[in-house]
Amino acid sequence: MTSKSGEDEKEITTPTNGTTHPTNGINGGAPHQDGRVQMKREVGLVRGVALIVGAMIGSGIFISPKGILVGTNSVGMSLVLWIFCAIISGLGSLCYAELGALFPTSGGTYIYTLYAFGNLMGFLVVWMTTIITIPSSVALLAITFGTYVVDYVIPGDCAPPATAVKLFAILTVMLIVFINCMSVKVASGLPIFFSGAKVMALVIIIVAGTVNLCKGETRYLNPSEAFSGTSTDIGGYGTALYHGFWAYSGWQILNNLSEEIIKPQRNIPLAIIIAVPMVTVIYLLTNIAYFTVISPVELLASSAVAVTFSERCLGIMAWLIPLGVCLSTFGSLIGALLSAPRITFAAGREGHMIKVMSMVNVKRLTPLPAIVLQGSIGILLIVIGDFNSIIKFSGLISWLFDGAAFCSLLVLRHKYPDRPRPFKVNILVPIIAILASVFMILVPLITQPTLEYLYALLVVAIGIGVYFVFVSGKRQLPFMNQFTLFNQKLFLLSPSTHLERNQHHS
Repeated sequence: MTSKSGEDEKEITTPTNGTTHPTNGINGGAPHQDGRVQMKREVGLVRGVALIVGAMIGSGIFISPKGILVGTNSVGMSLVLWIFCAIISGLGSLCYAELGALFPTSGGTYIYTLYAFGNLMGFLVVWMTTIITIPSSVALLAITFGTYVVDYVIPGDCAPPATAVKLFAILTVMLIVFINCMSVKVASGLPIFFSGAKVMALVIIIVAGTVNLCKGETRYLNPSEAFSGTSTDIGGYGTALYHGFWAYSGWQILNNLSEEIIKPQRNIPLAIIIAVPMVTVIYLLTNIAYFTVISPVELLASSAVAVTFSERCLGIMAWLIPLGVCLSTFGSLIGALLSAPRITFAAGREGHMIKVMSMVNVKRLTPLPAIVLQGSIGILLIVIGDFNSIIKFSGLISWLFDGAAFCSLLVLRHKYPDRPRPFKVNILVPIIAILASVFMILVPLITQPTLEYLYALLVVAIGIGVYFVFVSGKRQLPFMNQFTLFNQKLFLLSPSTHLERNQHHS
């Protein structure tokens, strides 16, 4: 692997296949002077902050409070965990800020682990992202949507029927897969329309909570009662933290878009430093608002805490909160199935996925196979799992690769000591982030081993086998050519390079 710095373009030979790629020359953007194409840098600081805040604030704040309270068993300790998750997420985001400034090229964790640890780790990041983390995110968002829809349609104190929740979740994923397959323009426009819903819901909750505080509704927040009954089960804290960190996930988004960011060495770190504290304040105010009117016992009994809160505080306007949550989650789902399959699509072009994943529909110009694959795996997870099991299944893998990214920061400092670092964190920051990753990986495995963790590690082992047999070994199943041709005819697919040339020369 070699690296060569330059003002306008940096040539880096990736260890994936030994070819040379310009760090700002990704297919799909503007033509470069030598005929290659590159993304336009159109994302400034303000838009970068908005992207991070929008990515972090999804459905987690509406569903994770229950998961955290289950593990901590007290209001006070649950708020401490929300702060702890914010601190660790902040430290992790600072590591990514340095990495993003060091390698201002799209790809995020994939790029950092690839250059730090080589082909196998880079492939595993793509493999696990495609097979576990993206479909799990789709499944969790869909289950949240189904829970709030069913809880609103079927009011009452009992939990909504699991079958009904799964049915709504599956139908929603199928609808969003269809939308993303049919039109990129529609799929990219809808999340903007729905993004206001999450803001509306959270503002209403925070304002109502502030009013309750002014009225003296602080019984469950008083220090004398807030920490009463706090759990001492370390394993429970590990599971609770999975819920908390899932709510904070999304701060890595700018690292995946580095080639489209104006002055990435400056704006990536600055956007992260502004956005993460902003989200932390919003989350803490929302949780405090919940506990002004909902007791810990009631929150644990509620399947949709925001619905319970709205019923207590908003009277005839209670429908606003579940509507806002549903619109927010629906928009997040569309965005997830818009952007995430592009990772699978790109991996197909690099030879890390089967060839058909690198193709697009000739009429709609969408990566249809990649979208259908991600949606199908998400539906499978909805059928066979529930919210908590999927959190465990995906959480372990997320921390494995976040930990690898934090370690890569130290490795890359050693491998590229003279490479410009516009932003550099104290050495203690990645060390603490690595220790947090080790804790999040080992504690649940040791104290509360479940089949979900075994399944996750099994998928990792399968990925290692796939790499050595099909990627490194360059073998191919005998029927793959026929399989590719069949899908090309069935879905009207063509290799993306052909379409891109036509688009840029038309």
